[in-house]
Amino acid sequence: MTLIDLSHTISDGMVTFPGLPGPTITDHISREESAAHYADGTTFQIGRIDMVANTGTYLDVPSHRHADMADLAEVPLDQLANLDGVMVDATDWGAEIPASVFDDAAGATDGALLIRTDWSRHWGTDAYLSGHPFIGPDALAAILQIGPRLVGIDSLNIDDMRAGDRAAHSDLLGAGILIVEHLTNLELLPQAGFTFSATPPKITGMGTFPVRAYAVV
Repeated sequence: MTLIDLSHTISDGMVTFPGLPGPTITDHISREESAAHYADGTTFQIGRIDMVANTGTYLDVPSHRHADMADLAEVPLDQLANLDGVMVDATDWGAEIPASVFDDAAGATDGALLIRTDWSRHWGTDAYLSGHPFIGPDALAAILQIGPRLVGIDSLNIDDMRAGDRAAHSDLLGAGILIVEHLTNLELLPQAGFTFSATPPKITGMGTFPVRAYAVV
């Protein structure tokens, strides 16, 4: 059994998405401050992070797009963890990923469908923030036909951000299909024969949150 980390590291001030602020990571109580409250040599650190929910590798659940649908607390664990996975290779295409990429992805029905673009190689640079790969209308129809429980991509956005309707988010989340964006290390996965997990905290009233995404091969 091999564990493969598919998440980017969250660090102070990092930029995940253009126009959104980076996280601020600080001490709420430092080790030095805690020393006055405990026995000699005993210290603790309590950290604090202030961030928008769309930070790092994150999960979108239906309420992110549809106000009357499930939020983070309402999505069942069996849609987030130990999903049978299929990885498709979309590295040979331009920005718009065609439907043909998903011709052999029927095994992702009721599982996790991960889309490898290798855009994650640009993470942490200005190049990551524009011109990213996305799924077009035909690819979206193909994914909906397959019927995975979750779709993940190692790109800035599963949608073409030039289009205001965000069709992929609207239709996938409307169908109850979760989305994980900003994955990395997908080149380390086989096409099949792995499980995928991406679990956020159980928070009510929120539709997006960072996850520690990983695969077990």
